[in-house]
Amino acid sequence: MNTASGHALKAANADETARRYASVRAQTQALAAPLSEADCQAQSMPDASPIKWHLAHTTWFFETFVLEAHEPEFAAFNPAFRVLFNSYYQAVGAQHPRPQRGLITRPDLAQVLAYRAAVDERVQALWRSSPSGELARLLALGLQHEQQHQELMLTDLKHLLSCNPLHPVYRAGWPLVNVAPRAMGWHGLEGGLAEIGHAGQDFAFDNETPRHRHYLRPYALADRLVTHGEYAAFVDEGGYEEPRWWLSAGWDWVRQLPARAPMYWQRHGNAWHTFTLHGMAPIDTHTPMVHLSYFEAEAFARWYGAQTGQPTRLATEAEWEHAASPLQEAVRSTANFVESGLLHPAPLTDANGLPAQMYGDVWEWTQSAYLPYPGFRPWEGAVGEYNGKFMINQMVLRGGSCATPRDHIRASYRNFFPTEARWQFSGLRLAQDIDQA
Repeated sequence: MNTASGHALKAANADETARRYASVRAQTQALAAPLSEADCQAQSMPDASPIKWHLAHTTWFFETFVLEAHEPEFAAFNPAFRVLFNSYYQAVGAQHPRPQRGLITRPDLAQVLAYRAAVDERVQALWRSSPSGELARLLALGLQHEQQHQELMLTDLKHLLSCNPLHPVYRAGWPLVNVAPRAMGWHGLEGGLAEIGHAGQDFAFDNETPRHRHYLRPYALADRLVTHGEYAAFVDEGGYEEPRWWLSAGWDWVRQLPARAPMYWQRHGNAWHTFTLHGMAPIDTHTPMVHLSYFEAEAFARWYGAQTGQPTRLATEAEWEHAASPLQEAVRSTANFVESGLLHPAPLTDANGLPAQMYGDVWEWTQSAYLPYPGFRPWEGAVGEYNGKFMINQMVLRGGSCATPRDHIRASYRNFFPTEARWQFSGLRLAQDIDQA
C-alpha cells in the first residue's frame, strides 16, 4: 500500500469510528426520548436501574476510561459523578449502592443530558486530534458497553411500567400478525471436535476468548424456540405445582416467590395475558416464550421430554455456538433485533429445515455455567473487571433478543445471568442427545 492510500484508509477508519460513536450515543437518547422525567427517575427493583442512571453511567464510562486516560489536562465534568455513576469498578473507587440509584434525584435529567453532550464533544475532539489503536479499542469497548445498556434500558423500563396498574404503553400499537401454527422439528448434528470462541479481528469481549477445541457428542437442536402456547400448557397442567420437574434450588425459588406463572403473565377470565412494551395483550401462542428464569427453562425442558417420551434438555453453550456459527449471516438477516421496532419476540414463518430464531427474539438459556475458557486472561487494568469477576453462580445465555442492537451480537457472544433472573428477554430452545448405539 502506498503512503497516500494508507493515509486515506486511516482517515476513512477514523471517520467511521466518529460516525459510529455519534450513532450509538444518539440511539441511547432516542430510547429515552418518549419518557417523562419521572419515568427516567424511578427504580422498580434492585436489579434494575433508572433510565437516567443508564444515560449517566454510559457517559461516565467514556469520561473515566477514555478522557481521563488520554485527554491532555483532563478535568472531570463533576467530580461527584465518579462515585454516583460508577457501577462495579472497584479499581476506580467507591460506588453509590445499586439498590439506591433511584434516590439520585440530583443531578436532574437536564444536567445528565448536558453531561452527555459535554463528554461527547470532548471524546470526538480527542479522537480527531489524537487517533490511536489504543484509543480505538477503548472507544469500541465503550460503544459495546453502551449497547448492552440500551438493552438494559428496555428491560428495566418494561419492569418499571409493569408495576403500574394502568399498564402504560412505551411504544403504541401491537405489531404482531397471525401466523399458522408450526410443529417443532429437530436438526441433528454430528458433534466431534469443534472450535469454540471468538475468531478474527472484529470486536469481542475478553470472555469470548481464547478460541479452543471442545468435544461434542452427537446432538439435536429444536428448529425453533419454545412458544408461549407450549409454555402455557406447562403452566395449565400444574407445572408450578409439581416438584419433580424442578431442580431443588428451583423448587425452593418457586415456593419462596411464590411463582405460579411466568413473569408479566396475568389471568383475565379464562385466558392468559402478558405485559409488553406495547401494553397488556393476550399471549400470542405462536411467539417465542420470554422472561423465563433458568429454573423455569430447565423445568419446562424436563416436563416437555416427559410429555413426548423423548428426553429433552437445554443445549450447552458449545452446542449452541457450533450450530449457530454456520448460520450467522443467513439467520441474522431475518432476526428480530431492536431495530425492527417490535420489542417482542416474533412468530416463526419459515425455518427451511434449519434451526431458526437463533439470533434476536430471545436470549436462550443454556445448561452451561458461566466459567472461563481454557487459557482465559481478563483485560488489563480496571476494564479487566468487566467480565472475569462474575464467573461464578451464573448461567450462560446465547443468541441476542428483540431488545439487542443488531450489530452488537455474534455467534461467540456470551451473556450471563443468575439462575433466578427473568426480567431480561430470556427464553429457551430444546436439545436432545442422539443415541450412538
